[in-house]
Amino acid sequence: MVTRWAWWQLPLLLRWYVAALPTVALLVIGIVAWQTQWHLADVSKFFLLMCCVMISVASTPRIMYEHPGLTKDFTGVWVLPVAILLPPIYAALIPIPLYAILQLFVHRGVIHRNVFSAASLSLGYTFTSFVFRLFPASFAGPSVGSGLHAFTWALAVAACELIGSKSQLFMILAAVKLSDPQMRVLRLEFNLKGWEGSFVEIDLGVLITLAVGLSTTLVLLALPTVLLVRRFMVHPILEAQSRVDSKTGLLNVSTWETEAETELSRSIRMRHPVSLALVDIDHFKLVNDTYGHLVGDRVLKAVAEALTSQSRDYDRVGRFGGEEFVLLLAQTTEADACKIAERLRAHVEALSVPVDDRPGAPVVEVTISIGVTAMAKGEKQELIDLLAAADSALYYAKQAGRNRVAVAPPQRNMGLDTFNAHLAPHHPLDDARPVADPRAASAAQSPRVIQVHVQANPTSLSLCQNRSLSVLIMPQHESNSLK
Repeated sequence: MVTRWAWWQLPLLLRWYVAALPTVALLVIGIVAWQTQWHLADVSKFFLLMCCVMISVASTPRIMYEHPGLTKDFTGVWVLPVAILLPPIYAALIPIPLYAILQLFVHRGVIHRNVFSAASLSLGYTFTSFVFRLFPASFAGPSVGSGLHAFTWALAVAACELIGSKSQLFMILAAVKLSDPQMRVLRLEFNLKGWEGSFVEIDLGVLITLAVGLSTTLVLLALPTVLLVRRFMVHPILEAQSRVDSKTGLLNVSTWETEAETELSRSIRMRHPVSLALVDIDHFKLVNDTYGHLVGDRVLKAVAEALTSQSRDYDRVGRFGGEEFVLLLAQTTEADACKIAERLRAHVEALSVPVDDRPGAPVVEVTISIGVTAMAKGEKQELIDLLAAADSALYYAKQAGRNRVAVAPPQRNMGLDTFNAHLAPHHPLDDARPVADPRAASAAQSPRVIQVHVQANPTSLSLCQNRSLSVLIMPQHESNSLK
């Protein structure tokens, strides 16, 4: 049973770091507990603050912990008064019931992550408790004074809250960095929203500590305030989730269309070129039929991450539905769009998506077909016309053998009917006859240039690659039958 823990699946260095922190926290708790003189008044105050912590955590919407990234749940605003007003042992102990309530009643997360988070919180605020006691009594001290002393006491508490929260943060960021060395961990916290959250947390922590320091009963006024702040914190998460597709994290269709229309209007006004690309995963139905829909979801997420990583910050990447994605490439000519599309195609072709999290698990390889169109500098096009042209290009890229990039110039007034007419043939193409072994290699195709004309509209299309811009060619080999 122990050997099946998710902790064993972590990289070696990260595994021992995740184990070392709780071990150190337990040692610190033992040492501090041995040196503590226990008093009934301290235990009573700790019990009251612990109840506030448990109520606050239990009332937290689950969506806050399901949201990807670092969660700013303001637990520190309750741990801070414990660290300041009580001996250090209480700051070391309070994360234990806090994360137990979180695990049992709010969000059943990965056990070793919650244990690690509890240990980092315990160590951070135990250290904070000792730091506060280093301030001279004339500046801080065990109780709140009046006049200037109350002001300096609050400054000392604010400094300690900054120390406690950031020391815990850096312990967590170290684990994040060990799990993904390529991740820029400082961007997760040191941004405008991160600093805004830190300011609110420090402000609330100081006010609650000051209130409890003056009178323990004032905690009854502090609790509703924290609960209201937690509710307000959920709003931006809900707003963000309403904009994105839950499986891929990309913009959903409605949000992408809104932002694409805005960018297209800006490009027309500023006389900038803009390009659009439709991306379709080749034989995606075969992936679902062979490995199941959970693996299909993994493939969708992997392709979405590839599109995001290979695009620029000001591009608009969205999930168009099913296995189709759409990119609006701002300030991008047709030639540059073909280069970007070819880079995306090659990147996805090189991906290997594991079917599960086991070491050595089988992998799935897929390819994509891309249809590209562009609005040149100084032109005016409707978004629906760009989508129709890109869809026509995508259709013929798949007709030509898939794992290709095709380009088509937009036509004025191609219209919604033309766009829908080209959407329909995509689904039969994905119902291609499966082979006996989905991972078997297929026959290589010869390099060729294909010129096709749409019968319903005089839109010419050509297969493209970045090695030629005058005659756009993209010969590729399909090395896997799932591609």
